[in-house]
Amino acid sequence: MDRIKEISPMCRVIDADNGGVNQKMNQLRLEADDNAAKVEELQTKVKSLEQENLSKEQEITSLQHKNGLLEGEVEKLETAVKDFKKAADESAGTGTQNETLQRRLQLLEEEAEEADKTLREANEKLRQTDVKAGHFERKVQALESERDQWESKYEEMAKKYATVQKELEDFQAEIGNI
Repeated sequence: MDRIKEISPMCRVIDADNGGVNQKMNQLRLEADDNAAKVEELQTKVKSLEQENLSKEQEITSLQHKNGLLEGEVEKLETAVKDFKKAADESAGTGTQNETLQRRLQLLEEEAEEADKTLREANEKLRQTDVKAGHFERKVQALESERDQWESKYEEMAKKYATVQKELEDFQAEIGNI
């Protein structure tokens, strides 16, 4: 009977300690779950940004192609303007032909100006897209870094959880031996 009285207070102390370990394990489980959810969310963001980056790169390629086509058209129009100016100069003696050529020249100059304006707009869009692509690349890198940090924290928490689990099992084994 005396032996039971001696062991009874020790069991209460062990039960109190066991409650703290369980609470700590539950807390670690919750943190591990939160970290896993954050890692998954960040991976989703990275995929989304990579897709958006790919889309922007395709848009850049498209604008570069369009830019090349417009530059070719501008060169053709400038050549035509030069030809018409030359023809206009050569046919200065003929009034109606000169007026016709002048009208055609004016139309071609307007077309050349319009093509030049379109080219400038395409170049501006290309520049803006390049800036956006650079911004998204930096954003992807930042998110990947953040994801790596969360994965590292998750692994660290998993190790802590395993350690606490081992301590709990050892503790339960000690209690079982008593």
